[in-house]
Amino acid sequence: MQQLAIHSEKTTVGFYAAAVAAGACTTVALLLAAGESLGAPLVVLALCVVAAAAERGSVRLTSDAEQSISLLPTLFAAVLFGPLAGAVVGAASNVADFRTPYLKWIVYTSTRTMAGALAGVVAFSSSGLVESPLGSIVVATVVAGTVLTILDLGFSVLTYKVKQYGQIRDALKVLAPVVLPSVPLWMPVVAFLAFTYREISPWTLALFFVPALAAHRSFVLYQEQRRLAAGLSAANAHLERANLSFAAALVATLDARDRYTAGHSAAVAIYSRDIARRLGLSDEEQRRAHLCGLVHDIGKIGLPVGLLEKEGPLTLEERRTMQEHSAIGERILAKVDDYSEIAQIVRHHHERVDGNGYPDRRAGDAIPLMSRIIAVADAYNAMTSDRPYREAMPSRVARLRLAQAVESQFDTTIVAAFEAILASSSDAYRSGTSADFRLLLQSDGEVGGYPSASPLALASAS
Repeated sequence: MQQLAIHSEKTTVGFYAAAVAAGACTTVALLLAAGESLGAPLVVLALCVVAAAAERGSVRLTSDAEQSISLLPTLFAAVLFGPLAGAVVGAASNVADFRTPYLKWIVYTSTRTMAGALAGVVAFSSSGLVESPLGSIVVATVVAGTVLTILDLGFSVLTYKVKQYGQIRDALKVLAPVVLPSVPLWMPVVAFLAFTYREISPWTLALFFVPALAAHRSFVLYQEQRRLAAGLSAANAHLERANLSFAAALVATLDARDRYTAGHSAAVAIYSRDIARRLGLSDEEQRRAHLCGLVHDIGKIGLPVGLLEKEGPLTLEERRTMQEHSAIGERILAKVDDYSEIAQIVRHHHERVDGNGYPDRRAGDAIPLMSRIIAVADAYNAMTSDRPYREAMPSRVARLRLAQAVESQFDTTIVAAFEAILASSSDAYRSGTSADFRLLLQSDGEVGGYPSASPLALASAS
């Protein structure tokens, strides 16, 4: 069935190409039979070169639509030299584009030929409506330009439909907003050029078309740079989504083992992100704080079975074993591409500013900023969450504990920033029970306020 549909589409396009090619050949034959000439063959040849160069520098609007300034030399030829010149320059605009699929080349060459010829007919027919030289050229340009634009747009839309790219209205939505507003801009330019060519000197053409092609080429390069930037942005976004999906999968594994800290990583991630924002860090650093918060406890996956699941307080030996999770987390993440910095942050999130933390007893600014941020967010959420051996502390008590530990365990600036956030937040935010504290990779692609890749639900903070 699919092969029949493809065969039917090719047949339709083939008939369409044959029809427009026959129309173009008939048009040229009729013009030659009527005694039409090129007027100034060398100038028309130069216009053909300009039109071909302009068409090669087309600006891509969508995957199926392009726009160029090749209609300008076609209109100029039609106004000054008549329908045969318009047809020749219109056809020449596609000479340099001769490549597969050849049916496409035949269609566009033929439609441009017919459009240029008809523009020349109406230009010569309307030029006598006004007696003054300037007035006659302006009228001829406006009438011919309008006809040329409508025909070119019409043929493009018809071709779009025949090739089954979509509905006609879809093509009009893409092409009309770009093509139609440009008509009032370039018609006066062509009229002025035609007048100066006829009344002053043919060399005035070079004063416009060379800079016009250069400007158009610059615009094409600008569009290419924009597309490249968009591609890089999309690649970065995809990488970021992959990072978050990877982190979420790791945290899901951890939460499956430790039901008492289920959702803790999500809460620490959001608190860390908000502290980074409060400190005025960049969007990239805020995203990094969020990601590091998600995976800060991932090393607990490597702890002995039964340790995370134990009911009640840990023994001294068990606490020492538990403290190894930050170094284990670093070893896990260091093996992941582009996670080396995150691995270091995870390693040091239990360091203290007085140097009495673990695993390396770093102090002050020797501790990465992100690690100091996570330390505050981690401690606060741990204090305000239920544990098997104690109930959750009220937010005001946990905040007092943080304040009492500045310059010994925690960075003063970070604690102050977090206090400012908590003071103006809701009770649900302060207790970690807000809907925002669910690590939920939804179908619409959001996770913790940032893009994600696939659906994965983790338990909410408790």
